[in-house]
Amino acid sequence: MAVKLAILQDKEQVIAEIKELVDDGKPVGYLLKDPHKLVIADEKLDEDVSVQVTLTPWILLTTDKDIIVPGNHVVTIVEPIDSIKEMYLEKINGSENSSISE
Repeated sequence: MAVKLAILQDKEQVIAEIKELVDDGKPVGYLLKDPHKLVIADEKLDEDVSVQVTLTPWILLTTDKDIIVPGNHVVTIVEPIDSIKEMYLEKINGSENSSISE
């Protein structure tokens, strides 16, 4: 599995270790391991724009680490930028850093 960023139909951005699930050679869904939702806040400081990104568990009220998502709920899967990928890996591996400014 590789760390990827999934854009879901409801426009949520979820980062996780993602594996495609295949049945009879056709993709049917995705397995998301330790999925976290990206919460993005924009701030305008004079002429500059600052973006604050925070990671929160995608589904707060579960202890499940592996979640299956039907393929029709995923719009696309992309490679996250390095800083977001590092932040995610630090968070799931127990580090304190769970937000970053860009």
